Amino acid sequence: MKKLIFVVTLAIGFAFINACGGGEPKEKPKGFDADAFNEEADAGAKEKEKAAHESKGIGKFTNVEIAATLDAKMAQAGSGVYDLKCASCHKLTDEKLVGPGWKDVTTRRKAEWIMNFSTNTDEMITKDPAAQAMLEECLVRMPNQSLSDDDARAVYEFMRKNDGVK
Repeated sequence: MKKLIFVVTLAIGFAFINACGGGEPKEKPKGFDADAFNEEADAGAKEKEKAAHESKGIGKFTNVEIAATLDAKMAQAGSGVYDLKCASCHKLTDEKLVGPGWKDVTTRRKAEWIMNFSTNTDEMITKDPAAQAMLEECLVRMPNQSLSDDDARAVYEFMRKNDGVK
């Protein structure tokens, strides 16, 4: 009886191994070039990333003048807004909390996009591909914080300070 159990177990094991990819290697589908497919996917991802970086988003901000140096007073005001309305969901590092971390955000997105997203959140999430991609990544819709235009500009300046602008 022990030998029978051993033989049955062994047979089941071999059947399982073969069902899970054991045996002869399978032939690749004709006309499929995995390397070309991966290169095309990478190129598409890079193109989307470039488009997202160049986008100004959807909203009233179409041309925001940004000085080469930091406006410390505005950044301080932005820090207060961050503490009150943003810190519960966003870290100042690249670590995701509820929403994405803010480290280097001003190098990844234009000022107009950030300010449009912070003041026109609902429409941006509905229509902007980069905002939709962030929603897919974070799985939580950013609530409209009812930021004024001045608050949005101050938060952007605080982000610049966080990114090391002097």
